[in-house]
Amino acid sequence: MGAETARRRRDPHPSVTVSVAVVLLFTGLQLGGASGAAAKDDPSAPPDSAPTSAAPAIDSSSPGLRMREGAKLASSRVLDIVSIVETEGGEERREETPTSLKFALQAEVLFGKDSAKLTPQAGGRISAIVAEIRRHKAQSLRVFGFTDDLGTYEHGKVLSKKRADAVHGVLSQQLNDASITYVVRGYSEDYPIADNSSEEGRRKNRRVEVSFPTGGAG
Repeated sequence: MGAETARRRRDPHPSVTVSVAVVLLFTGLQLGGASGAAAKDDPSAPPDSAPTSAAPAIDSSSPGLRMREGAKLASSRVLDIVSIVETEGGEERREETPTSLKFALQAEVLFGKDSAKLTPQAGGRISAIVAEIRRHKAQSLRVFGFTDDLGTYEHGKVLSKKRADAVHGVLSQQLNDASITYVVRGYSEDYPIADNSSEEGRRKNRRVEVSFPTGGAG
């Protein structure tokens, strides 16, 4: 009893003391948390980010920045500007640079499905290209056929070449100029201009291209 009485005299309200300490600690945590949330909700406060390091210094005399002895800078040149005009559905595409002109016609506007026989409407489309060939007085024409990646590569090779041959036949007939030289090839699914994973892309890849140099280029 004597020891218990002495302890109580030294600490008359022990449970109250501990409770007050816990309350103060919990309140402090709540205040700190509320302050942090307010900063994040405040649009004027910067977002949390890691400190950025200063940009490294660059020594202009460093050997790694120097050209090796005897090396020369390449001559400056102007890159070709490519102008591409395409109909809304992509049926016709015109690609022009300062030295060349290329026309791409989708297979659907020239042929039936899986066919190399020209449709009645194909003649008018090819005639528009003939007019451009005459305007530029082109003497060297390239007629290339392409397919999508469906079916076998070998079948696409044969079909694309037959389609290129059919367009070449109309071109040579309408131009009627023996001095013009032709390069006619079929490339199957090689050199796609669109993604073959969609029907829209495959439709663009099924095409015949007619191209020729312009602006005095050989």
